[in-house]
Amino acid sequence: MREDESGWIGLEGLPETESSALFATSNATFTIPDTTLHPITKSIAVFVLFIAASGFLNGLDYASPDSGLVQPDEFVYRLSQSAPPNSAMFDGTVYDHQGDPLEGIEIKLEWEEKPGWFNSSVTQTDGNGTFSFEYVKPGLARIDITIERDNYSDTLVERVLLSPPALIEPYGFTRLKFIMPSPDTFENEPCPYGQEECTKRLIDRNEEQKENPRMDPSAAGIYIMLGYGFMGVSIISIGFVVWALRSGSVAVLRMSTVFAFFGVGHYYAACILGLTAFLLTFAIPKRSKTLNHDAFDANMQSSL
Repeated sequence: MREDESGWIGLEGLPETESSALFATSNATFTIPDTTLHPITKSIAVFVLFIAASGFLNGLDYASPDSGLVQPDEFVYRLSQSAPPNSAMFDGTVYDHQGDPLEGIEIKLEWEEKPGWFNSSVTQTDGNGTFSFEYVKPGLARIDITIERDNYSDTLVERVLLSPPALIEPYGFTRLKFIMPSPDTFENEPCPYGQEECTKRLIDRNEEQKENPRMDPSAAGIYIMLGYGFMGVSIISIGFVVWALRSGSVAVLRMSTVFAFFGVGHYYAACILGLTAFLLTFAIPKRSKTLNHDAFDANMQSSL
């Protein structure tokens, strides 16, 4: 204590001491998610890249209707096998060799209703040369076009593929144009059944069109659009794989398998590959790492 000039006695403050931070050690640890990819994740990513590349090649095959493993007519024919019966509508127009529509031409359509049992229907062209058949079975059919002229009965036979319903449509529509050959063309053809002379002349294109029957041009266009769709989905899948490898996200990798599944086409084996890759993403173990005090301080400083 000390006395000041006024006579008051006060207390003198104690000297302050410098404080220092004290830490108490414990057995506590810090666990954070490990963003590095598990080795199995990289293997699945490579597998998905293989599936996506296969899907791109599948789409490229679809987009090339004149070549490749699957042709548009094969694709449409496969769809017609599972289509509802009597779900095809067939319209056509018949022209002569000069491009004029033919009226009163007999049109006979024959198709296989059941294995070993064939059904047929007959109609005639109107003033515009058009004809139509309704509620027939989708798939392969034979059409006979017969014209009576100059004391001859000339028949043109062709093989057609009737389109099945597409997407949510209840019926499939097929529209084709037919050119009736000239009388001279029929005259140059040999008589059927080995006859030397005949009044019923025939041009049969059924055999030569066996591999590639005539089909609606719009059906081939849908087939090509599917090809570009498969290629686009496959490219998106590859992009998600690259994103997953950079971010270390299993969820992004799982999303890439979904796109890969829809890019491989309608083959069951290809779909199984995509489904397998999707299920494998659930088998990836979650990784984490434990930080000690020094590592925790370094991690905090790097995040600040």
